[in-house]
Amino acid sequence: MFVLVEMVDTVRIPPWQFERKLNDSIAEELNKKLANKVVYNVGLCICLFDITKLEDAYVFPGDGASHTKVHFRYVVFHPFLDEILIGKIKGCSPEGVHVSLGFFDDILIPPESLQQPAKFDETEQVWVWEYETEEGAHDLYMDTGEEIRFRVVDESFVDTSPTGPSSAEAASSSEEPPKKEAPYTLVGSISEPGLGLLSWWTSN
Repeated sequence: MFVLVEMVDTVRIPPWQFERKLNDSIAEELNKKLANKVVYNVGLCICLFDITKLEDAYVFPGDGASHTKVHFRYVVFHPFLDEILIGKIKGCSPEGVHVSLGFFDDILIPPESLQQPAKFDETEQVWVWEYETEEGAHDLYMDTGEEIRFRVVDESFVDTSPTGPSSAEAASSSEEPPKKEAPYTLVGSISEPGLGLLSWWTSN
């Protein structure tokens, strides 16, 4: 679920931080820049693990700050495909079951990846597994807040860096605001035995 990623960046340290230890100032600046941010094709950055190398620092004309090229390792949330995770149901919609891990919310289990047969209850706004028993179908509801075990089957990165509007976008911008996309999304599945709500598989 969590991996160590080697990174390189140039860190700017303002003059008023020169009295502090360089490593402490650099660590603070790196966490300000990266913590809780998604790096494209890398994952969600959590926190600095360690600094492996500091190159020479430079002060440029007109800028009293120091600029240091830093080699470091960062803790990143990036589960591998087929990994089994446990989260909580954040909500349901016709698009599927939305799951949260507490620190990461952009997880979707689409309808075709639910235990089958499944139906969406419009009144309750929940997905229901119509579990077949000898006595007939028994509805198992996927309620908000329930713990759910799922398999990661896909991931999607979207480059959300700001870009200049094209002429077509500029013309349509006055009509409706663009839909905000999540920079990093996981797609899950609970279609196998043992996956789904923990309460389904817990014997009383």
